[in-house]
Amino acid sequence: MKINNNNNNQQDSLLGDLEKTIIINQLMDTPFSERDEQWRDHFLSHIDGANLKLGETEVAISRDGFPYIQLQTVTTDESFQAFVIKNQLDTVLEQGFGITINAHLDQPDWVFSYGDLVNHKLNGSFYTDHSIFSDPKDYLGINKDEEILVGQPSEEIFPDFLRRQIREFLQYSGVKNPKIMLIARNYTDEARASQDLVFNFIPVQFPSEKEFNTVMNTIQWFLPKHYSFFGVDELAIENGFHPL
Repeated sequence: MKINNNNNNQQDSLLGDLEKTIIINQLMDTPFSERDEQWRDHFLSHIDGANLKLGETEVAISRDGFPYIQLQTVTTDESFQAFVIKNQLDTVLEQGFGITINAHLDQPDWVFSYGDLVNHKLNGSFYTDHSIFSDPKDYLGINKDEEILVGQPSEEIFPDFLRRQIREFLQYSGVKNPKIMLIARNYTDEARASQDLVFNFIPVQFPSEKEFNTVMNTIQWFLPKHYSFFGVDELAIENGFHPL
């Protein structure tokens, strides 16, 4: 597989920030055992603007089953065609890829899921530590007597390119008419208010629990890590769902 580079696009051909490239190369010299929170913060704040290069295999399916563009750090004395994440981000998001950094080594230096790249596009960083979404680790569902507000996610939360990727995946997975809604909980209490994305499918619609879990794991890969989501029976909430 190859990423579709448009050589006529001036933005795509721009070189990255030399200072950021040097910092990233220096960070790569730090052993994994010594890569602490400070290392992580420096890496994440510089990697999007650094000069990188495409690996010999440009796109590959990783062990997690998802497709990633293979990017590598560069040395100061080598000749290469620069790949700068922030300049290519829109193209990568349209094509549905994640990004790995130095996957050709015994252990990749970093792996960005598609959702991590979505978050960078929407919020300017790969990860969001605090948000109004529910804790993704919690069991998610809607209690029988729970009062909720129902609406649709805005473009700032669920942009068209993300909508298309998830719609096509769900249709491929057997959900013929995938739909979505956004619910707000505890909406009268600012301190406790939260929100969740909800899809119109449940485990019994799939041949096995394993297939259902695969669908949920894939949606998780497509979404920013702080997003919370679950599925419910479409008939359980009146006038809530809209087509993806």
